[in-house]
Amino acid sequence: MRTAWVLVCAAVLVASGLAWSTVSSISTGVERSYAIPDDAPRSSSGRNILIMGLTTRLDLHGEPLPDDVLRRLQAGESDRGGYNANTLILLHLPASGPAVAMSVPRDNLVPLSSGGEGKIKEAYGRAKIAEEDRLRAAGTHEKRTLERAGREAGRRAQVQTVSAFLNQPIDHLVEISLIGFFHIAEGLGGVDVCLKNATKDPLSGADFPAGRQHLDAGQALSFVRQRHGLPGGDLDRTRRQQAFLSAVARRVQDADVAAVQAMIDMAKQDVVLDARFDLTEFARRLPSEVRFDTLPVEGGAHVGGQDVNAVDQAKVRAKVTELATAPPPPPPDDGIPCIA
Repeated sequence: MRTAWVLVCAAVLVASGLAWSTVSSISTGVERSYAIPDDAPRSSSGRNILIMGLTTRLDLHGEPLPDDVLRRLQAGESDRGGYNANTLILLHLPASGPAVAMSVPRDNLVPLSSGGEGKIKEAYGRAKIAEEDRLRAAGTHEKRTLERAGREAGRRAQVQTVSAFLNQPIDHLVEISLIGFFHIAEGLGGVDVCLKNATKDPLSGADFPAGRQHLDAGQALSFVRQRHGLPGGDLDRTRRQQAFLSAVARRVQDADVAAVQAMIDMAKQDVVLDARFDLTEFARRLPSEVRFDTLPVEGGAHVGGQDVNAVDQAKVRAKVTELATAPPPPPPDDGIPCIA
């Protein structure tokens, strides 16, 4: 696996041998966030990048996606999904050696930066609603102003919540919404995956045979969204997200100019980076290898009427430290590994 999340176009450009000036042009065209302040603590053992995948069916300005796009997404109406961070990955880039992408299960019960406990994925949406309510009470009612301020508050809360839970500083953030998953696969002409068993789930639109197969953009989105009908439920969905990223990485290696341009266009409409994220510098220091792992949970629990993941924070933090210093071994080089 030669890149992490494509992040998002820089790795594609590197793989395609395009000019650094092109990377720089992408860097200036992507939406920027100031959710990580300049005086925030920084990692001393490399760089930590928090990758957040949002469930929202809205665009960066809070506007509904076109009806034809929603139909292709097979993800319901534009008002579904809220602003939960259903994908949370801490990408640790050491000074040398392989990088490691640590998936944080979305239903982990943790202290939230806004106070109290909740699922870790909820930090973003709760803070967004609270900030918009505060601004409305102060007399602000312009929709895009509220959306921008609310999403910035959500990003700050999600970064702070994950940072405190893992006891790790966050140097950079990458945010991508549901449509971004779709556009990644679409820009690359689909992705290849392998399943151990046939599976079907009408809620996500998943309907796949067993074995190796090529997924188009709509199927790829169903693949990463499915959790019903899987033996490990939501944890198996986390593994599917990792498999999707691995599939993207394999496609990137063979990307042509048309795919590169599609990825550039996708980044400019679907991705948010923090203000300090220098894509040119990232591309120059792109890690040669990225390995995936999932942080541990202690089983399920029922709290406040919700099913959550029970976690041992000390074990989670120890695992993060272990992975940051000694990443998991590389997967066997025998083609595409099959997953549940």
